[in-house]
Amino acid sequence: MTVGIPISRLWPDPVAEPLDDAALTALYRRADRPHLRMNFVASVDGAVTVDGYSAGLSGEPDKRVFGLLRMLCDALVVAAGTLRHEDYRAVRLSPRRRAWRREHGLAEYPTLVVVSGSLDLDPGQAAFADAPVRPVVLTHARATAPPGLVDVADVVPVGDDRVDLAAGLAELHRRGLGQVLCEGGPHLFGALTGSDLVDEVCLTVAPLLAGPGPGRITAGEAAAVRHLSLRHVLATADGVLMLRYARA
Repeated sequence: MTVGIPISRLWPDPVAEPLDDAALTALYRRADRPHLRMNFVASVDGAVTVDGYSAGLSGEPDKRVFGLLRMLCDALVVAAGTLRHEDYRAVRLSPRRRAWRREHGLAEYPTLVVVSGSLDLDPGQAAFADAPVRPVVLTHARATAPPGLVDVADVVPVGDDRVDLAAGLAELHRRGLGQVLCEGGPHLFGALTGSDLVDEVCLTVAPLLAGPGPGRITAGEAAAVRHLSLRHVLATADGVLMLRYARA
């Protein structure tokens, strides 16, 4: 079924006909091993926000793929700052996407995973209080949970005085959460790159110039250069590009 603004494949093997959800699902299919996928949207000049929020960059096609990637993952990882700033709601899916997950032997909903060194989190935020699956919070041994957080989430220390992302990812795998989707933010992306944990990057390029000021999709300490292979290029008639890169 094709919904909304058509998405076509430019490369490889260009296909002029719009891609339906089944075709998109096949293009973004689950890996056959534990896998960490990043998903971001940016302007042509690299901005990660417009007026401070990512919503100004995202249109209907990007949101469609955004939803499909959530359908395909076991765990949805987000940094605490992004969770607060973007006011994340509970991770829920449409009935059709929940049915797809059941048909493929998956839990009905992915598990929300929040990465927080300070544990400056509000247990009353809908992402926790209204979650259909108990979220996981990855933190470190010196952090102190605010009242009520352990009532709504599994608080898991990984590392002594800072979050050990490799250990955190291993803990998710131990829980059976092998297909991991990360929605940022930029500092978490930079830290995951620095720890050599990123397997794939899905990047939507919005056809606009945001100008100087907004941050970019990655931030933090310098890291070694890592090469990726282009897997596909999708596009819409109004100039949105959807790029998928992965390790060889």
